[in-house]
Amino acid sequence: MLISTPMRVVGLALLLTAVAGCSKDKPMYEHENFDDSGTFSRNYPVTDAVSCEAARRALLSQGYIITSSDPKLVSGHKSFQQTGDTHMEISFNVVCADDGSVGHHATMFANALQDRYALKKTNNSASLGVGVLGSVSMPIGSSDDSMVKVASETVTAQKFYERFFTLVEQFLPTDAKKAAHIEEKPKTDLGMPEAKPAPAALVPAPTPTPAPAATPAPAAEPAPAPAETAPVTSEPVAPPAEAAPITPAPSAEPAPATETITPPANPDIPPPSEPIPAMPASGQ
Repeated sequence: MLISTPMRVVGLALLLTAVAGCSKDKPMYEHENFDDSGTFSRNYPVTDAVSCEAARRALLSQGYIITSSDPKLVSGHKSFQQTGDTHMEISFNVVCADDGSVGHHATMFANALQDRYALKKTNNSASLGVGVLGSVSMPIGSSDDSMVKVASETVTAQKFYERFFTLVEQFLPTDAKKAAHIEEKPKTDLGMPEAKPAPAALVPAPTPTPAPAATPAPAAEPAPAPAETAPVTSEPVAPPAEAAPITPAPSAEPAPATETITPPANPDIPPPSEPIPAMPASGQ
């Protein structure tokens, strides 16, 4: 019996759908291989308390908020705002365990959990009935905004943990780093602030050595001291006496002189019996 081509196509499609459904329904724990890849753990040549203290300082230097007080357990979280409607938070957990060796080495286990939140709006509606007007209802609506967790996932990126463990090594004691041959890396490459050099102490300036005094030349014979002069002092000058007003002297008028005129000898005219007064001077 031959099967037509359309029937073959339909059968193949059903088979592919069945296979895809089986792979989709496969539980997540089937993906766990439990192989020690070294992504989430490191071994340090220090005790568990010292290694956890280094991890705590490393998280604090990157802005994480520490929420645990156990010396062998460190928990912290850090928030990130991606957009106005999405929010992300990373929760970091560190556990330090002693490996029981003679040197008291410790193994540090670290894992980070990433949670995503989204802004959700919830609409609430209600009705208002008015008895006077009958069965009349007025819808009243309101909305509430809230951040809702929409995803949660464990961070599995190997580079993420490598950067964390490298930063933890920088906070280990100096003796432990030398014993483990851990190289010092520039703090600027690890996101740590660079320490500013201390200001140099002020060194007093050297005091200049005075030059040797020159040999004094033979002193010349002392010159005779000049005669002492009286100190010059200023004395008040008496104002000049007021001059007396100038009064014009009265001009003395000459007294009229009496002149005796001798009449000419004329026998016909008799001589005057009285003296003839003199003529007044000109200009009077």
